[in-house]
Amino acid sequence: MLLAADPGPPSVAGILGTVHVSWLTLLLVVAAGVYLAGVLSLRRRGDAWPLARVVLFLGPGLGSIAAVTMSGVERYDTTLLSVHMIQHMMLSMIAPIFLALGAPVTLALRTLPPRGRRVVLTVVHSRAARILAFPLVAFGFFVVTPFVLYFTGLYELTMRHGWVHELTHAHFIAVGCLFFWPLIGLDPLPGRWPYPARALLMFLSTPFHTVLGLTIMQSKELLGGDWYPSLGLAWADPVHDQVVAGGILWAGGEFVSVTMLAVLVVQWMRQSDREAKRIDRQLDREERQRIEEQEWSARTGITITDDGTIPEAPATRGAART
Repeated sequence: MLLAADPGPPSVAGILGTVHVSWLTLLLVVAAGVYLAGVLSLRRRGDAWPLARVVLFLGPGLGSIAAVTMSGVERYDTTLLSVHMIQHMMLSMIAPIFLALGAPVTLALRTLPPRGRRVVLTVVHSRAARILAFPLVAFGFFVVTPFVLYFTGLYELTMRHGWVHELTHAHFIAVGCLFFWPLIGLDPLPGRWPYPARALLMFLSTPFHTVLGLTIMQSKELLGGDWYPSLGLAWADPVHDQVVAGGILWAGGEFVSVTMLAVLVVQWMRQSDREAKRIDRQLDREERQRIEEQEWSARTGITITDDGTIPEAPATRGAART
């Protein structure tokens, strides 16, 4: 059972001055170390890796996870539902976005030896990965998870048992990655939808956060059963705090959804620009080829057909282009 001793009202000193270490801390350190090792490996052999990807992966990616699981936030997430909700959003809606923009799978494919690359590609293209990363499946996990957590006895269980609490953190991160990686991630994933479909899926997720936030705000029953009242915190009102928590989820979900739509539109425009430039280059090559063929025909008196061949005829048989 988690021992929720009264930590006192939240303060900057209390949050920043507290360090919480768990198995998740070890995973964060390992992930950061492996990512940096890959970047250094590329640079040692003279290849570049965008600095922006490093900053996004380590900063708001892994950094936001550390901020809400290793600081005093972790200390308050079992005493205040509003703090837990901030943690929930960071783990499932903020960190996964920046982890995806860090393109760790692409980095692995560029740095691992052939055998390692084959393993990564086997996992990415496996049947299980295809099913879990399929946008509609990931969408279902992303939408259903909070409703199952908060409106069943599961949430109270996470308050009373540390191992369930930690697994919930990991679940939030995993579900967020499954949802956001196929939408905005830079890694090569199978079955990725076109940008209009991705934007539509992101738009459809918005009402669910609104409904969830409003439901929590208006609920007459406290989430977590009698956990929060049993703490007897003189400085906290569980009923008011639950209203604040619902508002955080509602407003935060709206903000993330709108921001994500903007990011998808920007990516869509950039892809369109790249495609337009590719088509322009192809048309330029075809135009240069057409001009060269016309000049050659003018010199030799031989007409080239529309399919680029020289018609077989007594006058032209054996002719050679010079």
